[in-house]
Amino acid sequence: MTISAFDSASGRNRLLTRPGLIGLIGAASAALIAGAWYFQLVAGLVPCKLCLEQRWPHYAAIGLAAAALLLARSVRLQGLALAGLAVLMAWSASLGFYHSGVEWGWFLGPSDCGGGVPVAAGVGDFMKQLQSVRVVSCGEAAWRFLGLSLAGWNAVASAGLCLLALYGLTRRARA
Repeated sequence: MTISAFDSASGRNRLLTRPGLIGLIGAASAALIAGAWYFQLVAGLVPCKLCLEQRWPHYAAIGLAAAALLLARSVRLQGLALAGLAVLMAWSASLGFYHSGVEWGWFLGPSDCGGGVPVAAGVGDFMKQLQSVRVVSCGEAAWRFLGLSLAGWNAVASAGLCLLALYGLTRRARA
């Protein structure tokens, strides 16, 4: 038995069905989150406030896609799931674009984007915090590939996933 994205009986690509696109968008969001955690935990890139905010739409997309794949058997519910995924990916793309703009100096970043630290209990704790805290600015890209930072790549990937969700909405609905 072989597993294929192409259904030879109907002659269509399973990935281009609504459930296929929902699963693809959920899997891509999971891959983006895995990449973010890799860069944080393995590569040692400490995320700023905006980096962390960019993860929320992907967490929500993973949950929505999983729920839709398990529960959305009707074409209407699949359409609602795709619409929700399109909104989440548009939100993620806009956050990535904004964060990239902050890094390039196009926009002002949030005033509290400098690596907030919990309040120290005493002077000794405060001195320890000063030695161990690494302040991360939203305005400095920690890493770039082909001229884009991680925020820029998130914007590109999220915009592509948004377009996939919109494509799924325009397709003639076949479960």
